[in-house]
Amino acid sequence: MRRREFIGGTIAAALLSRAGAQPVAARKRLAIYSPSEPSAQMQEDSDNRYYRALFAELRRLGQIVDDNLIVERWGAEKAGAGAPTLVEEVVRSNPDVIYVVGLGALLFKRATSTIPVVALTADPVAQGLAASLARPGGNFTGVSVDTGPSIHGKRIALLREMYPKLGRLAFITLRGAWEGPQGPSVRAAATAAGVEVVPCLVDFPTTEASYQDLIARIRPDGADAIMVGDSPDVMTKRAIIAAKIASIALPAIYPLADFVDVGGLMTYSFDLVELNKRAANNIDAILRGTPPGEIPFYQASKFELALNLRTAKALSLDVPATLLASADRVVE
Repeated sequence: MRRREFIGGTIAAALLSRAGAQPVAARKRLAIYSPSEPSAQMQEDSDNRYYRALFAELRRLGQIVDDNLIVERWGAEKAGAGAPTLVEEVVRSNPDVIYVVGLGALLFKRATSTIPVVALTADPVAQGLAASLARPGGNFTGVSVDTGPSIHGKRIALLREMYPKLGRLAFITLRGAWEGPQGPSVRAAATAAGVEVVPCLVDFPTTEASYQDLIARIRPDGADAIMVGDSPDVMTKRAIIAAKIASIALPAIYPLADFVDVGGLMTYSFDLVELNKRAANNIDAILRGTPPGEIPFYQASKFELALNLRTAKALSLDVPATLLASADRVVE
């Protein structure tokens, strides 16, 4: 009888042990690829409010880090291997879904046609990532932050309102972005505004010195104002970029609201908190079994204008009342 009780107890313990192990076995794996940013920023408690928004939304949806979701981060400290090599490593790790911000989306298109990818990127249709925004097909979905020439035209118009003498515009961006959809969009917007645009290109991976050297050449080249292009890389190096532009005393408009907090004159930006929440919803849908090709790309449509009045004063600029009234945020 005792032997029967012992065997029964052993079987019950084994079943309980197996049941207890099921949540671990059921964990999903999310790989985040953003080689411009340190992996330490890709956390729930990060200083980066955009990643905080991503993880908070995932948690709200029931995807809880280190519980039912394992997050593998591929950040700046791994970028020395080179982007193509790093992308291959991510693909070999075979996660359930990949989240990629920026230009890396194209590398993943070449590297895998089976692993679901959520991309926060420029025009996914123009890049060949999706058949359409509504029905992407394939293994990509995500958020499109490219509205064609319209956002660049709006930034040029706002900069001209702040600085009416605008005639020759230096445009700072990554070479890969300029050679993709961004370049034609900026050129079209500048032509429509009657402004000459001078591309000022930096090669990835970048350093603070590469931006400093680039910016130092802008005034001698004859530009009278600056526009900085969208990329995670400029977000990471925003303090040094804003400081160097301040040192050459040219008015500039930036792509992310965070720039006004480090001395940037003005920004006209997407609401990246909202966009990361949208990306989190796509990640959640994939983890619950929805094919990425059936999940529409979300098109960014909400924008924010921010101004730094201290910087305007340092540049001897009178901020128009109309511009001040339309600002979503003003740094005094």
